[in-house]
Formats: sequence, structure tokens, C-alpha cells
Amino acid sequence: MSDIRTLRQVLQNHRTIAVVGLSADWFRPSFFAAKYMQEHGYRIIPVNPKYTEILGETCYPSLKDIPHAVDIVDVFRKPADTPAIAQEAADIGAKVFWLQLGVINQDAEFIAQNAGLTVVVDRCVKIEHARLFGGLGWFGVNTGVVSSRRPLAPH
Repeated sequence: MSDIRTLRQVLQNHRTIAVVGLSADWFRPSFFAAKYMQEHGYRIIPVNPKYTEILGETCYPSLKDIPHAVDIVDVFRKPADTPAIAQEAADIGAKVFWLQLGVINQDAEFIAQNAGLTVVVDRCVKIEHARLFGGLGWFGVNTGVVSSRRPLAPH
């Protein structure tokens, strides 16, 4: 589900994000999104076998290697890789399976939904956070959110 209500609930209630495919290169979209979320109070857990640390956090080779609870599994990988990642997300007890912009795989969605995870597809966690809590409206961007009050950012 990618409606505004679901996105807001996910970003307000889930604070630990495992970013699968996070790159240590500052110019990569995964790094930019993870850094933004980290700066807005989210715990980022990098998942990439190429690195030992990214953004000051220990980097794990896979989801199953993370020694603590994960709320959101945010995927920056090619669509063909996502069914196995969805199964791992279910196996570790994640609450949300989030496929980034352009990452669409119905098999992965099906696996995650059948395991009871909230599924977000073809959306960027950074863009959605900025749209719902970060003030994109101040820059003239149509956020699709109509309200007389600015929502409080999650803590």
C-alpha cells in the first residue's frame, strides 16, 4: 500500500531501517536517501557485502546477519534480486518491505504481503518523508497533502 495514510504511519512508527544495497559512494541515490533519513532521527543499518561500515554504522553482508530488530527493509537492488530479499525480510521479522523508485517485482510483493509485512513499492523513503514531514510544500512542490496544519515530524 502506498497511500498517504499508510506512508505516514510507516514513517511515524518505524524508526530502524535496513538499507539493502546501500552504497558508500556519496553521489549514489542510496547514500543520499540513507543520510537524509539518518539526519532525521532514523537508525540506518547498511546491508552490502562490499563494505564494513557506511555512515558510521556497521555494514552487514545480508539481512540475516543483523543482530537486532529491523522495522523497515528498504531495497536498492535490481528487481530480480527482490524475492529473496523479501523472504529474508519476512524471516527476520521486519514490519515493512519498501522497494525504492523503479524497483518493482510482483513476486517480492506477494512474498512480503503473505508474510504480513506492509509493502511499499516504487517509492523513495527520502522523498516520501520530505513530502509528508519535511516541507517540500515550502518549495512549491505539489505534495498531494492538503491540510491546514503542518504535520509534526516523527521523533
